[in-house]
Amino acid sequence: MPSVLVVEDDQCVRSALIRHLTEASHTVRSVGTALEALREVAHFRFDLVILDLGLPDLDGAEALKMLRGITDVPVIIATARDDETEIVRLLNDGADDYLIKPFSVEHLSARMAAVLRRSRAAGDAPPPSRVLQVGGLSIDPLRRQAELDGVSLDLTRREFDLLAFLAGRPGVVVARRELLAEVWQQSYGDDQTIDVHLSWLRRKLGETAARPRYLHTLRGVGVKLEPPNGQPNGHRP
Repeated sequence: MPSVLVVEDDQCVRSALIRHLTEASHTVRSVGTALEALREVAHFRFDLVILDLGLPDLDGAEALKMLRGITDVPVIIATARDDETEIVRLLNDGADDYLIKPFSVEHLSARMAAVLRRSRAAGDAPPPSRVLQVGGLSIDPLRRQAELDGVSLDLTRREFDLLAFLAGRPGVVVARRELLAEVWQQSYGDDQTIDVHLSWLRRKLGETAARPRYLHTLRGVGVKLEPPNGQPNGHRP
């Protein structure tokens, strides 16, 4: 059964979550601080983390960034904050979903099931075995490494996934709905999430939306990745 780490400092909320998850046949461990959470994921394998933002030792948003530095485990944010800008930032920083407190156990169960389905689907699909080459871009999906003109690119998990997906279809305009489904494993979502990641990718590729080199947005249609004029496409085995 799925193994869940609950990171929550409110003892009442924590006890209720543990009881509900245990009754749903999940294996549950729980901690009350961010540092304890980091130790847990470093020593145990979890299928899902439920992360509260209001932790006593470290803000949950910072804890999320630290978690993403050591694990790709799916994370659902549990928060009383309903600011849209912050929620988008958390999703961009690596959260897989979020719930606004208070929430019902039925709502939590549905969100958990959806995140776990997406995680399993992504894990079942092996990455391409070839190195993708688009102009001066080189993307190795197996090693999760990307280079531009021989210089390594420091990409977040989502940035790499987005770049690799587009690089596998050079010159093809990919609809935003397809990006959400294939990169984010979501059937719906906010276009702002895609725009933010494209903006970050452009910055790391040394370009802008006004002066694109590799990433081209066709308003109302989608996004394509293609090499600058005169540079080849291809792949290496």
